[in-house]
Amino acid sequence: MPARVATSAFDALRAASPVPHGDAALVQALRAIVGERWVKVRDAELTAYDSDALPGYRAQPSLVVLPGNRDEIVAVVRLLAARGLPFVPRGAGTGLSGGSLADNAIVIGLNRLTRIHAIDAGNGIAHVEPGVVNAVLQRAVAPFGLHYAPDPSSQSACTIGGNVAENAGGPHCLKYGVTLNHIAAVTVCLPDGELVQLGSPTSELDGYDLCGLFIGSEGCFGIATDVWVRLLPIAPSVRTLLADFPSLTDAARAVSAIIATGIVPAALEMMDRATIRAVEASIYAAGYPTDVDAVLLAEVDGLDAGLDTDAEVIAQCCRANGARDVRIAREPADRARLWQGRKKAFGALGRIAPHLVVQDAVVPRTRLPEVLTTIQAIGARYDVAVCNVFHAGDGNLHPNISYDATDAEQSARVHAAMSEIMQACINAGGTITGEHGVGLDKLGYMESLFDAPSLAAMCAVRDAFDRERRANPGKVVPVRRCREWGKG
Repeated sequence: MPARVATSAFDALRAASPVPHGDAALVQALRAIVGERWVKVRDAELTAYDSDALPGYRAQPSLVVLPGNRDEIVAVVRLLAARGLPFVPRGAGTGLSGGSLADNAIVIGLNRLTRIHAIDAGNGIAHVEPGVVNAVLQRAVAPFGLHYAPDPSSQSACTIGGNVAENAGGPHCLKYGVTLNHIAAVTVCLPDGELVQLGSPTSELDGYDLCGLFIGSEGCFGIATDVWVRLLPIAPSVRTLLADFPSLTDAARAVSAIIATGIVPAALEMMDRATIRAVEASIYAAGYPTDVDAVLLAEVDGLDAGLDTDAEVIAQCCRANGARDVRIAREPADRARLWQGRKKAFGALGRIAPHLVVQDAVVPRTRLPEVLTTIQAIGARYDVAVCNVFHAGDGNLHPNISYDATDAEQSARVHAAMSEIMQACINAGGTITGEHGVGLDKLGYMESLFDAPSLAAMCAVRDAFDRERRANPGKVVPVRRCREWGKG
């Protein structure tokens, strides 16, 4: 299903606004703005941009342009606006929804914009460019005793601009919130080349929260050229717990029990047997037991006083719900090893087969046991191996299936299984994405989740930013749906 959705979206894009191949005048004009080496036109160069981290989709852009600063972004966007040409903003390409793919459109790559302009430790604000890597920002602010809370598993490669576009999350967002909660302001280059500032680095503004509206817009409203991120003090003490369970459903029940105590862990992550074994067979081995159905990784942080009590309460909840063993890591090296297995789980799963489908549904915490049971049954029915590694504390599931996309019969089973899994999550009162975005991959589920007036409202909001739909066209809201409402 997702592959067919992607094809129809790309077909609509080609018909609406084709980019002339071999347009020498356009290439020359772009090179005059950014320099000759920063415009990529050869097939061998463009291949590097034909997918994101979800390998099931591929689409080659007509060309790639790599601005080096805000002025160059504005000049490039104005040139494309004058010619009526579509473009797709792209960061590090670590996205998992096909959101940064461009078929016969122009990619505007932002990975040269890597400056950290200022760190205002007193006010807890950093001013950065969109190409700054998440982990680089973390290292830069750590000497001030500060950190940037959103920590996607791809944080060693993903960029702040991409995090803003997708409203990225991460394991520690259970307590600290997602990207939306940590952005004070953005400067945006709109699709016509106009620069606007949304939000304020220094104070709360009256009126509509346009900064909040822009975060998570997946490149469909314009390009963030500057981002002001909020920084938090590093917690003085941390405890990390690993509980192992003979039953996946028991581990899921323990999650609800922990939250019911009133303790809000900094993180609460779960991995099933298949994921554990993949991790432990890889270079990312973290010492997880391989003879259990699930492990639960929990972390509490804050002042040292009372932290051991919180950790013990969590341990008791795990034991009361069937945990075989609970260990508590207090030393940084021990905690880092436990987290290595979780953070690198997707990399470990990549060793199993050439391709990996990763989904990103969210369900109510109390429905986790039944939904996980349903996912296992769907996997068995389609004879595909589903691996679950996910943010259990907020019900953000990541079912994964490793497979060979060159095998048509296997691919059909995988996509059918994933479609049923997503529908099961919707039926349980959930939604289709918690942090990866809609992009291309989840277009086919939008009409299952939202009614016609809701989709119409989304199209109207997009029109306010980009009436011509040239910014990342064909993504997030089904093209057909927007066209229907445009006629009204």
